Order: sequence, then C-alpha cells, then structure tokens
Amino acid sequence: MNFIWAFMLLLGTGYGLLTGRSAQVTEALLDGAADGIALCLTMLGVMALWTGMMEIGERSGLVRRITRRLQPVLRFLFPGIPAGHPSLDYIATNFVANFLGLGWASTPAGLAAMGSLAEINPERDGRASREMCTFLILNISSLQLLPMTMIAYRQQYGSVRPTAIVGPAILATAASTAAAVVFCKWMDRRQRRL
Repeated sequence: MNFIWAFMLLLGTGYGLLTGRSAQVTEALLDGAADGIALCLTMLGVMALWTGMMEIGERSGLVRRITRRLQPVLRFLFPGIPAGHPSLDYIATNFVANFLGLGWASTPAGLAAMGSLAEINPERDGRASREMCTFLILNISSLQLLPMTMIAYRQQYGSVRPTAIVGPAILATAASTAAAVVFCKWMDRRQRRL
C-alpha cells in the first residue's frame, strides 16, 4: 500500500513539475501539510476527550455494569469462552467504545481481548480460534450509535450539519454487524458439522 501511495504522489508531483505547474504543486503540498496538521490536532482533542470519558466510565464502574448487561449477548456470540473469563470484559469494553464511535479508544481493549483469547486458544499451532475470528469480524463490522470520528471530520471541514451522518451510519453499521453475526454463526455451525 505504501508503494501505491508513494507512486501516486510521485506521479502527480512529477506531472505537475513537467507541465510547468511547480507553483501549484508547491502550494498544494504546503496546503495539504497544513490541513493535515490541523486535522491531527482536532482529532487529538476529540481522541483525548473520548478516551478520557472511557477511562471515567471504567473507573466509575459504568463499563462493568454495561459488561454485565451484555453477558447474554456475549454468551451467544462467544460460547467457547468460559464464564467470567477476563476476555469477556475486554470484548465488552471494545464493543462499547466502538458503539460510541471511539475506534481509537477501543483499540487497547481489542488488543487485550485478543491477547486474552490467545491464552485460551485450543489451536496451539498459531491458528486463530473461532472466538478470535468472531471477535475480529464483529470488531470490523463495528456497530456505531455515534460516529464521532466522522462527525469530527465533517466539522473540521466546515459541514453545515456534521451530525447528519448519524442516521445513515447507524443503518450501515447495523447492517454490517447483522451480516457479521449471521456469517459467524453460519461458519460456526458449518465447522461443527465437519
């Protein structure tokens, strides 16, 4: 992927220079760099805010209460994980953060969940367990109630209604999560038949 991006960047810059547009190329490079820094600072603020909110939720016990309420769903999705195993807490925290559109705040919980799932993986040959695959697929589908990253991007670039994305995001991520659950359960049944 890096080679593709580097090739496109070099091709565009080279074409601009060869066609006598060096001033526009330089201006575009500088404007792009400035926009990138401004966007990074905006996203850093949003990330700090919501990561802090997740930390407050964890310390206050809110995440623990949500995890308990998610137990029936987690038992359905991950029947191979023993009850009370720490990976269920990590998975629940990851799901809650993704649900709130906090992909960056869900990453530490997701990594901890995978590490914890690796400890109970019956496949000792380096293959992922069913639970690991299910978690990865559900994490990628990422059901979101508040797509905070997209709202922040839209606000940064001057959208009149940055939250207009909420409805379509809920529908799209609900569809992708439903498809992920159906696929995981279908694969689980198929594996059991073999």
